[in-house]
Amino acid sequence: MIDYDILLEQAAEAREMSYSPYSGFKVGAAILCADGTVVTGCNIENRAYGPTNCAERTAFFKAVSEGKREFTAIAIAGGKEELELCYPCGVCRQVMGEFCDPDTFEIVCGTLQGDTEVWKLCELLPKMF
Repeated sequence: MIDYDILLEQAAEAREMSYSPYSGFKVGAAILCADGTVVTGCNIENRAYGPTNCAERTAFFKAVSEGKREFTAIAIAGGKEELELCYPCGVCRQVMGEFCDPDTFEIVCGTLQGDTEVWKLCELLPKMF
């Protein structure tokens, strides 16, 4: 059983590393790997916007570069000041589809005040590429 609160707290901690001078919207992500390890990432903006990288992809690319290939869940924590429900963009969903079972991989969106939604990848990306 996944402890969504702990995973969300780890995402919120990763959010503190965000480099977001242009939007001010800080995002952190925490991926639970099948072996029980957690890999985190934050969003990294660029003044040209195109090279900007989302927290979810930062975490995935970090995990894959460390040899991880099986994932159970990801928690996403984002917002300008306070955390708000923050969903992965289409590009991040497609990256998740590359590495995760869409019927079992869980996406946890929430705040630390108890507002939490849990989605299966297949619900957020029903007809992946």
